[in-house]
Formats: sequence, C-alpha cells, structure tokens
Amino acid sequence: MRFAFKRSLSPVAYCALHIQTGTRYESPGQGGLAHFTEHLLFKGTETRSANTVNSYIEKLGGELNAYTTKEETVIHATVLKEDLRRAVDLLMDIAFRCTFPEKEIEKERGVVLEEIKTYKDSPAEQIYDDFEELMFSGTPLSMPVLGKARDLRKADRTVITGYYRTMFREDNMFFTVVADLEENKVRDMVEKSLKAYSHEGASATIQAGATASGTCSREQPFLEANTPFERTVTRHSHQVHCIIGARAYSAYDSRRIPLSLLINILGGPVANSRLNLLLRERYGLVYSAEASYGLYSDAGIATIYFGCDRSSLDRCLALTGKVLASLREDTLSSRALNWAKKQYLGQMAIASDNGEAQVLSMGKSLMTYGRVITNAESAKMIEAITAEDLLNTAREVFDPDGLSRLIYN
Repeated sequence: MRFAFKRSLSPVAYCALHIQTGTRYESPGQGGLAHFTEHLLFKGTETRSANTVNSYIEKLGGELNAYTTKEETVIHATVLKEDLRRAVDLLMDIAFRCTFPEKEIEKERGVVLEEIKTYKDSPAEQIYDDFEELMFSGTPLSMPVLGKARDLRKADRTVITGYYRTMFREDNMFFTVVADLEENKVRDMVEKSLKAYSHEGASATIQAGATASGTCSREQPFLEANTPFERTVTRHSHQVHCIIGARAYSAYDSRRIPLSLLINILGGPVANSRLNLLLRERYGLVYSAEASYGLYSDAGIATIYFGCDRSSLDRCLALTGKVLASLREDTLSSRALNWAKKQYLGQMAIASDNGEAQVLSMGKSLMTYGRVITNAESAKMIEAITAEDLLNTAREVFDPDGLSRLIYN
C-alpha cells in the first residue's frame, strides 16, 4: 500500500483510502458495480454492524464518506487529530473485512435505483453522462458511474464479493493523511492498522510515496476523437440544455497544463470567465455557462455546458462559437496571460487550503503519478505556459471540425 502524509496546523485530521478501481474496471453487463459496492462498504464488517460503521466516526464529532469515479473509489474520514487512529482502523476494516449481508444488498439496491431515477430528473447532470457515453462509445469509459438499472438488478452477492476481493487489494490502494502529528508516528499507525486488518497480515507493509520534484509525465499521443456527432434528445424540461465538447489530453500528457488554464479562462468557476461575461453578464441569456476538463489515465474530455430558453438556443450557440474562435485566432497579450495565471494560481491556493481537498488530491496524485505533486511544482508548470501554448491548444482541442454537440430540447 502506498502512503503519503502532509503536516498541518489544524486540530482536525483527514485521512483517505483510494482504491484504483471504478467504472472502467467493470466487466460487460456489470455497469454500476463499482458504485454499488461503494454503497455496500458501509453495511457491516466482520466485527462491526452497519449501524456501528455508520455512527462510529459521527459519535466522535467527525465525518465518514465515500465516492466512486470512473477510475477510483475513495473512502475518507475527518476527525479530531486525537481520534485519527480510530478513523484509520475503521477505513482498514471497511477495506478488507466487509461482509455484504444479503438483506443489506437488497435494501441498498433499491436506494441506488432511486438515485439513478433522481439523477435522470436532473437534466443538467444527466447530460454530462449521456455526452461521455457518446464520446467514449465502445470503450470502458462510456459507462456512467451510477450504471444501468438493468445491470444493477442482476448484481448478486457472489458478483459483489468477487469484485471486492479482486479490486480491494493492498497493492491497489493508496492511503493519505493530513494532520498535525509527526509523520513517522502516523506512518507507523497506518502500517500497524494495515497489518491488523489486511489479508496479508504481518507481511503487509506501506511504502512512502515520493514527493521529489521532477518530471512525472508519461507522454501520450493525442487521442483522436470519434467521428463528431450532433444529437438532439427530446426532454420535457423548462430549459434547453446543451453540451459542446471534444476528446482531449490524458493525465499523462504535458499538454494538460495549458488546457487546464484555457478551460479556466473559457468557463471556469469565476464571474469573469469569457462564457459567463458574454452569455450571462452581457446578454442575460443563461443563468450559468461553464467549461470543464475531465482527466483519465488514457484520455480526456473538454466540455462547454449551458442551459437557456428554447428561443435563445441558436444565439447562445453562435456566441459560444464566437468565443471559441477568439481563443483559436487571437493571441493573449502578456498582461492578459499574467492575470489569467494569477487568477488560476489563486483559485488553486484557496482550494488547497482545505484539509479534505488536500488529502483527496494527494491520493489522486499518488495513484496517478506514483507521487504527490507539490503546490510549488504545479505553480511552476502553470507559470511556464506561453500565449502560444494556449493558442495551439485551442486550435487542436476546439477545432470546429472535431467538436461534438448534445442538446436536450
């Protein structure tokens, strides 16, 4: 098991267990199995009942949670630093000793099926899944994290326990901690707990994740997009919802850095993003317009989303096209580029000031790159971006001949 630690000055401690599993590792006909298994992790272990698992951390004033993505499942806890050992033990117990009682499986199956229905009632969320399903058609990345109801209804205890035993292994796990404690004491604490709960017993060990600077990029060739598509789906909703996007760079491609900055300029979570300034502030056509960049180990996806009145759709599409054309054709001035970098670095610094965000980011970095990328290293990579980098990235990723579009009308 790989391990990484960061010292903080807070009385609150954060710990997270990342498992390299998720939607893309599911077998055909098992869509949603990773997410379903994540739900069932809280339904009892060999020594703790479901009620004990769910209330143990809360009784200490802390929080216990989990989530699943297409490439990872994460269990994480927040406690006072004096209770960190208890949180570590609980995460290890969940990771290795779950029992998956039949009655809990059936009960939770109903919960997840209702979650799928709820999600389908939220077109602003559902459209992202549908777009990725089309964009990654024919690959393991096409399946939505929640899966398909028809597959979930077939997932029995044998399938679930088989998946759990296959994927929840020490060598497939990454443990991270942010706390105001000595690193060696925390490392010993985690290793002792691992030996107590894992199937390897006394032979189980943890390995510290490297934090040294240097290149971590495993350059991948640009991933060619599927044939671009334009789809319109009839939905009985008050708004029209639209996503425009294309395949992009993987987590191991150095070009991900300028694309991340470009996405922030285009439609990041700030009032002065280009899409927000034009579509909302200038013309009042949308409540929100956003751009996002999804990173996977062998692929990426860049998207633009907005929701608007039906009568405003064509105008919003034309204005969005105008913004993209500007990014492809106009070189940013030195002043504009410096302000864009400063804004992005400020957002990153504020986000990293949150202990939970830190511990989750560390685990993702450790799992993806084999080490934790420091804030200073990230800042250095962003500062190195040139206006020419952004221009080339916009021309490649937002080439109008390669863009796809999905509309809920």
